[in-house]
Amino acid sequence: MSTHHDHSVRLPEQFQDAFNTGCSDAVEAVYEPGGVFVDGPGNPVTGLERRRANEKMLELGAPITVTPRHTYVADDIALLIVDWAIGDVTGTATDVARRGPDGTWRYVIDNPFGTA
Repeated sequence: MSTHHDHSVRLPEQFQDAFNTGCSDAVEAVYEPGGVFVDGPGNPVTGLERRRANEKMLELGAPITVTPRHTYVADDIALLIVDWAIGDVTGTATDVARRGPDGTWRYVIDNPFGTA
């Protein structure tokens, strides 16, 4: 098993690009089908609730900017620590991603307020 600091996981930037289209379908595409979005501490949601939670973020009406702080990769799993801002709303996400058979990284767990 190779474990290292890895800058090849471009998922935060892909999320930023998807979010900034304003299209919830684009945002949904960066998640695994069963991927979890933590809609506030202790409130993980998936499926339609995940889409609604991301649509609430989209409704803030400002683009997101992401600044990856740390990326740790073990085989096909990554832990991402990412600072982000949507207008005046800011946070530090702790995210888990998995590389699929197609080579694409997708969120398994997206915890935007990961330090809360």
